[in-house]
Amino acid sequence: MLYRLRLSFRYDFARPTGAGRQLLRITPADLPGLQEVQQTAITVTPPPVERSGFTDFFGNEVTQLVLPAGLTQLRFDMSGRVLRHGDETELDLSASPASLALDLAEITDLGPHSPHHFLRPSPRIPHVPAIADFARAACAGAATLRDAVQSLGRAIHAHMRFDSVATEVDTPIADAFAGRQGVCQDFSQIMVSGLRSIGVPGAYVSGFLRTVPPPGRPRLEGADAMHAWVRAWTGAEAGWCEYDPTNACFVGADHVTIGYGRDYGDVAPVTGSMRLAGSQSGSHSVDIVAEE
Repeated sequence: MLYRLRLSFRYDFARPTGAGRQLLRITPADLPGLQEVQQTAITVTPPPVERSGFTDFFGNEVTQLVLPAGLTQLRFDMSGRVLRHGDETELDLSASPASLALDLAEITDLGPHSPHHFLRPSPRIPHVPAIADFARAACAGAATLRDAVQSLGRAIHAHMRFDSVATEVDTPIADAFAGRQGVCQDFSQIMVSGLRSIGVPGAYVSGFLRTVPPPGRPRLEGADAMHAWVRAWTGAEAGWCEYDPTNACFVGADHVTIGYGRDYGDVAPVTGSMRLAGSQSGSHSVDIVAEE
């Protein structure tokens, strides 16, 4: 599927700001065989004092900005065209849960996509005993790791209720799990925590999800959203698979990947610092339009 993408972040400041530095991780990733980026552009308004780019450890493209002082408004816009291929794999080549430890022991690579980076707790995904117990129960009896991933994803989908205002970006996963509600970030980080607790490497994925309006209803501009899902390592032969617990499905052609990390902190779309002396407000919108 070929998509035209448009993402916009807007910030309004009650008083002029001091200087600041920002890191943007908002451009789709080029993934051979899965996702082809044909064009991307980022516009910053007002223009930054300095602008550069680099690739972080996990292979994510980062735009680095030095912003001037005196801003009352700030806007980041990304546009692009991406060809996304669906994952139609039905043959399950994943390892059995009992053989995973042996497969992991044979992996000596410590590159960006090594499963060893995604086995231990990370700053935003600590070990939570209640989530670990939940994961063990959900995955009990799974014949393969792909089955275990699907079982855990479905269980989290049934346990949680999507609520866009129930949590904040820094809400601990233990609180979201106990409250049984949250957004895609919460669903995904809870699932990653559960996978790691049973010895399955789990990564956090940032991206976009195309949404389809109900029959007979027009598509609304800005109705699509930034999204998050899970990447799980299922053995040496099958490698990584991706699952969306918010929607209880394996990832397919409607998902467009931005990047991978241990948790949200590694792939947050906008990070950095800015000197403020008053309140601020912000908003963002996403458009994904499929081309023939």
